[in-house]
Amino acid sequence: MYRRVPDLGPGALAGLTVPGESIICTWTTNLALATDAVQRGARLLRGARVTGVVAEDGHSTLRTTRGDVHGRWVINAAGLGADHLDAEFGHHRFTVTPRRGELLVFDKLTRPMVPLIVLAVPSSRGKGVLVSPTIYGNVMVGPTSENLEDRTATGTSEEGFEFLLGKGRALMPSLFEDEITATYAGLRAAIDRDDYLIDLDADARYGLVGGIRSTGLTSGMAIAEHLMVLLDDAGLDVTERTNLPAPPRMPNIGEAFVRPYQDADRIATDPQYGRIVCFCERVTAGEIRDAFQSPIPPADLDGLRRRTRVMNGRCQGFYCGAHAQALLTTRGAVR
Repeated sequence: MYRRVPDLGPGALAGLTVPGESIICTWTTNLALATDAVQRGARLLRGARVTGVVAEDGHSTLRTTRGDVHGRWVINAAGLGADHLDAEFGHHRFTVTPRRGELLVFDKLTRPMVPLIVLAVPSSRGKGVLVSPTIYGNVMVGPTSENLEDRTATGTSEEGFEFLLGKGRALMPSLFEDEITATYAGLRAAIDRDDYLIDLDADARYGLVGGIRSTGLTSGMAIAEHLMVLLDDAGLDVTERTNLPAPPRMPNIGEAFVRPYQDADRIATDPQYGRIVCFCERVTAGEIRDAFQSPIPPADLDGLRRRTRVMNGRCQGFYCGAHAQALLTTRGAVR
């Protein structure tokens, strides 16, 4: 273990390798699935909070903050709000408990110290704190696991930082001699059950996919296939259509392959790929323009961050924030 990871903390007794384990971009994965759906004809509504449900014979109407949405079937994959929507369909079978996970993100200079994911023995609460490289070239430490009541509490905490410092230093003490770039927190939709809650009410034409937590990124495609079987058994025609568009090829925002600013031929064809907007992450004006011309363009700066990594580096937007905001206002127009 110490030959593989020289900076590993003292006291490790044994290790288990996972040869097939990989790291991916969680932002791009979900955006790719949404883009594929839109290109296949789905209508995507953002910022449409469900305020009520009217179930009628053969279909349901969702009252939302962006108007009514009608559907023959409704699939509830509402995460932190899944139990509330489930109650609108007359069920009271589970409660979502928001479980906060906080992360520390270290500067790119620390990346050589972490050649692979370093994880202590998991506990009954989950996998615990890990030290992991990211595809963006930096290092992540976390997450915490804290049950809350507030489903909007995505702020970081002093207690969370102290916990991560203690656990992280035990795994890799020398890492904490370097700079932390940013801290983040997110909420997992934990429920009062040990497993996922996937169920179908054929009479109401209603399906529930609840309590998935962070493992949904790995299991999402398998869950979808399982749900398709349930829908097929309930009488819905799930025959795959023909002449569908090819799956989308998403822009590369990781460091494993050539980025636009490194591609001389691409820059020669379009100089905007050589015009740097974010120097920390080497994001170009051409990439930002492409994001706004994509099937699902960003609606705000957070969306632009997730598509391009702009403002996500060491300075956290101090240098490029105003420029990025200007490009958001003009929807990526370049001169």
